[in-house]
Amino acid sequence: MSQWHGKSRGTPLGYRIFVWVLKNLGVSAGYFVLRFVAFYFYLFSYRASKEIYSLYHKRLGYGKLASLGKLYQNYVLLGQSIIDKVVLMSGIKNKFTFNFDGEHNLREIVAMKKGGILLSGHIGNWDIAGHLFKRLETKINILIFDGEHEQIKAYLSDVTGPKSVNIITIKNDLSHIYEISDAFKRNELVCMHADRFLEGNKTRKTTFLGEEARFPAGPFILASTFKVPVSFVFAVKESTFHYHLFASEVKDYSYLGREAFIPGMLNDFASEMESKLKQYPEQWFNYYNFWS
Repeated sequence: MSQWHGKSRGTPLGYRIFVWVLKNLGVSAGYFVLRFVAFYFYLFSYRASKEIYSLYHKRLGYGKLASLGKLYQNYVLLGQSIIDKVVLMSGIKNKFTFNFDGEHNLREIVAMKKGGILLSGHIGNWDIAGHLFKRLETKINILIFDGEHEQIKAYLSDVTGPKSVNIITIKNDLSHIYEISDAFKRNELVCMHADRFLEGNKTRKTTFLGEEARFPAGPFILASTFKVPVSFVFAVKESTFHYHLFASEVKDYSYLGREAFIPGMLNDFASEMESKLKQYPEQWFNYYNFWS
């Protein structure tokens, strides 16, 4: 059974090669090299390819050839999302443009002075969204699994320089809960994914693309415990050098009561994520059986 194991693929050498190309030859050259890398994964990453192909063909209803074409596009866009992150965070010259639907919703959360949770998923390029949130004039905290290899993390840290956001790492001793609580007290925003979990963690179920799927319970429990406002946020690539950021209306589920709070929030999030997946199917980056 395919599942997510909490680690990202890639090697320090691979990152070094791409960064050298980007700095010396430009973003377009990086995209050109990426085509060959994407084709390698397209041919030889059987498990991941099988799951994404099944998503396109069986769940979204694309024909066999169309599904194979979208599978290759998926690998290309995944690679571009990594390149774009490095380019923007390291200040490499670029032509990127952005538009932001719902920025006023996030400013509304900041004005409420309770702190807030921004939920997203592995659709599009979350790192781009996190990088641009600094314009909200409040501190941004990003909650992550400590899944990337230490060498890669250290190298990317050297490349991108000081972070405009604070990283909170999920730890077994639950110390990250205290960091999150302190962030809310300072009226800061906490951003997190709500579509992946490590086996053994608590989950909640809801319908997603017509079948029951498991989601991590943690983000929804946090919102229920601290009773902070919530917005669902996604950043997707709409052309070679253009990103579209979305932030939903501010959600407050406290009126539902304790028993209905989490199911109500989870259903809304799954519905929003399903909508974005149908709009941008090539930018779904969960390479395992999401419904297992």
